[in-house]
Amino acid sequence: MFVADIVRFAVKKVRLFMSKSSRSRPVLVSYGYLALSMSLVGTYIALTKPLAVIFPLFLLAWIRFGIGGIAMLRWLRRPSTEPLLSRSTRGLIFLESFLGNFLFTICMIGGVRMTSAVSAGVILSFIPAAVAIMSRVFLKEEVSARVWGAVACGVLGIGLLSVGPSEQAGVSPELAGEGGGIEVWAGYLLLMGAVFCEASYAVIGKKLTAVMSPRRISAVVNLWGFVLTTPLGFYAALHFDFSVVTSGTWVLVLFYGLAASVWTVWLWMTGLQGVPASRAGVFMVMMPISAALVGVLVLGETLGKTEFMAFGLALAGLLMATLPMRRKPAA
Repeated sequence: MFVADIVRFAVKKVRLFMSKSSRSRPVLVSYGYLALSMSLVGTYIALTKPLAVIFPLFLLAWIRFGIGGIAMLRWLRRPSTEPLLSRSTRGLIFLESFLGNFLFTICMIGGVRMTSAVSAGVILSFIPAAVAIMSRVFLKEEVSARVWGAVACGVLGIGLLSVGPSEQAGVSPELAGEGGGIEVWAGYLLLMGAVFCEASYAVIGKKLTAVMSPRRISAVVNLWGFVLTTPLGFYAALHFDFSVVTSGTWVLVLFYGLAASVWTVWLWMTGLQGVPASRAGVFMVMMPISAALVGVLVLGETLGKTEFMAFGLALAGLLMATLPMRRKPAA
């Protein structure tokens, strides 16, 4: 309930901000969408730690896409103002779901299960750098020095978590002990896979927003995720004892499904309409920050002075990328 209250408060404040600023500050409105999206992503990433202990990986992913599909049924219909999808656009939609939904979910859940929420924050700090590089290569976007500086601040800031007082980036002694080292490093590799999947998600999403509405992108991408996870998810459901799941856990599952499949995707695609992908990628620094904070405040993981310094650097980078530059007066 604590997390639900935070989410409701954040959504209320962002809606109020958007209603006041939508006409005069369209870029700031896009920034608000992007920041809230990545904050929610970090929140549900951290909260999948207890869920991944209870549910098999593919079953949890299948339930997540199923919840999102039910919530977005009305969004699947093509608006009359939207053109028919070309063959290349259909291919991009599949890649968006396969990389950004299916593989990201599998890598993220598996990685968090083997490590910790704070560890996820450390690894996911590389996403802004990956987005900036891929935007330059695939979208031919000009990446300014300020954006590169912001990326560096995010990577260095959150990277401090790996050398801070919480040893091994928040990995529990049970995982770090004898016999657990291989599993921990496997978790790190899975989280690195999630980094590149999420970076691809941001770059492909920028292309899709030019031809599709954010709502329909969210619905179609989620539908593909449901199709991809159905075989293994259904098999896992046949062998799972649902009687062990408490009502409180089902509430957390519902929040996870709505946040991961509906709210974050729609917020991100809406924000991408007004911001270049390379600059939007900087807002992904909010993901590891919120994941680490939820790990500390809700899951009882440790956070010391070094972690606070890391968050300061990450937020400084965010301001560096988003604050408007002064224009030199014309001669």
